[in-house]
Amino acid sequence: MAEILGVTDANFKTEVLESPSPVLVDFWATWCAPCKQMAEILDGLVPIYKGKVKMVKLNVDEGTKVAAQYGITAIPTLIFFKGGKEAGRMVGVVSRQKLEEKLKGLAG
Repeated sequence: MAEILGVTDANFKTEVLESPSPVLVDFWATWCAPCKQMAEILDGLVPIYKGKVKMVKLNVDEGTKVAAQYGITAIPTLIFFKGGKEAGRMVGVVSRQKLEEKLKGLAG
């Protein structure tokens, strides 16, 4: 089964901004209960969007520079990138259906 790649301040530019495919970044933390709910939803979508949308996660306690750069004040926050630019954002736990609608638009 495909896994969600963990990114850091050090590799964010390479893995996200320079990615040839669209990227979904999940900003999360280990102590965040809603983040665990969101992770379950994302884990179920990874195999469906493999090769279409790259899914990564950034722990805000470790990736403080990137989290600050993107103004992350609440988690979970999902930011969608296309061509190295932000193409959308969702804050809080979102339904699988709502997330899939956004991913289909991003992948298409």
